[in-house]
Amino acid sequence: MYTLQNKRTKPGKSLARENLGLTLVELLIAVAIVGTIAAVAYPSYTQFTVRSNRTAAKTFVVDLANRQDERNMEGRPYESSVEALGFAKLPGKLAANYTVTVDADNRVVPPTYLVTATPLGEQLKNDAPCASLSIDQAGSREISGTGPAGKCW
Repeated sequence: MYTLQNKRTKPGKSLARENLGLTLVELLIAVAIVGTIAAVAYPSYTQFTVRSNRTAAKTFVVDLANRQDERNMEGRPYESSVEALGFAKLPGKLAANYTVTVDADNRVVPPTYLVTATPLGEQLKNDAPCASLSIDQAGSREISGTGPAGKCW
């Protein structure tokens, strides 16, 4: 049987049996690689969750606007609350990230409404360029942030 030997190994000991652990340098390199990956991945993950939450809010706001339009086509007045449009509470994670309001004015001709989703907490902090999302009876989509409305909607 042949064994590999170098100046650091004792006679009769194989090189494979002597290197069983990690050196401090190898461990530091591994930690640096993991840290670099985390530094790149975390901001991407944060932006993904912000966009995902915004998409949920957009979908809900458009759904409420569609319900308002259905009421108008049936000759009924616009509603002034989310509850009156058939939602006892906001669905899923939407309630944790947004407040949704419905404002209607049936005294003017033609009647008007505005559905607005306003971000809360971390969503507000991380989605400042878009901020609130609004849609009215004409289908106009607006934001309260400084970013481009087309990118937010």
